[in-house]
Amino acid sequence: MFREENGGLAAPAAESAPARCPLTKKDFESDQDVRWCPGCGDYVVLAQVQKLLPTLGIPRENFAFVSGIGCSSRFPYYMQTYGMHSIHGRAPAIASGLKLARPELSVWVVTGDGDALAIGGNHFIHAMRRNMDLKIIMLNNRIYGLTKGQYSPTSEEGKKTKSTPLGSIDRPFNPVALALGAGATFVARTTDSDLPHLQAVLARAARHQGSAFVEVLQNCVVFNDGAYESLADKATRDNVRVLLEHGQPLVYGTARDRGLRLEGLQAQTVPLGAAGADEAGLLVHDESTGDGALACLLAHLGGEDSPLALGVFRSIQAATYQQRNADQVAAARRAKGRGELAALLHGGDTWNIQPQQ
Repeated sequence: MFREENGGLAAPAAESAPARCPLTKKDFESDQDVRWCPGCGDYVVLAQVQKLLPTLGIPRENFAFVSGIGCSSRFPYYMQTYGMHSIHGRAPAIASGLKLARPELSVWVVTGDGDALAIGGNHFIHAMRRNMDLKIIMLNNRIYGLTKGQYSPTSEEGKKTKSTPLGSIDRPFNPVALALGAGATFVARTTDSDLPHLQAVLARAARHQGSAFVEVLQNCVVFNDGAYESLADKATRDNVRVLLEHGQPLVYGTARDRGLRLEGLQAQTVPLGAAGADEAGLLVHDESTGDGALACLLAHLGGEDSPLALGVFRSIQAATYQQRNADQVAAARRAKGRGELAALLHGGDTWNIQPQQ
């Protein structure tokens, strides 16, 4: 019904929309049986994502999950959201198209180290380079699990698998360094064995505007069990990892008795305390540096002489690809109106093809 207003007809008074019930983890659980191997780290990531999404204030129908091929790529089946189990390695391309067509959606890509970094390598780096507003979670177990245990782009040198019986001679990819080099505006690393850290990193990524990449180091209990055993052992993990906190010195160790100091262009471990240095001379983490030099240095830590860095390496704000695309389309329409197909087809360089006499 229309109502009278100032002697004329006005639109009807808006009816109040029914109040939405707060979403819970249960709302994001599909009716599909979760079919991963018992003890797989994928279960942990799935549960943490399902716990996180209700806290973001986004309607459930505005989430979409896209995956490629692999164990991790079954993820969309288990999410009560829109989703697509797509083509091997092509999830970032499909997700990019979806985000451009429906910019209001929160689009997530779930991939594995083989899916993302082998056949999908080009799609992965260009999604980062363009600063597509995608949340890309890469589950890295350093092995091809779905196809039964071949070495992957992140398998360590010397790794003996069904496809490398004498040991891999490939140098492995460093996914964090690769994402940083490709220009991702948010880059982080976490593990499946530290739930508070995993949840905190995923929450940061979810709220980032732009390309958000999270590497999750996770176990494959069947084909690569114990790949990150030292990081999973609560008794010793603080001796082999350093947790990155913006604005804080890089200190690690079970007793927080070691730190990282910059020596030339390298990070050097030094003892702390009465017999060593104090925190004043240590490297201080800054995730907001534009050039990413510090983040790249930290990405290459890990090994016998240095701890592995976990946390947010880089978080900066930059115009997203879909923002720039929308601005460009709007500018073209302002300059030339909506345009005509015939004018477009006959504009620019054209050739007249004359048949031979």
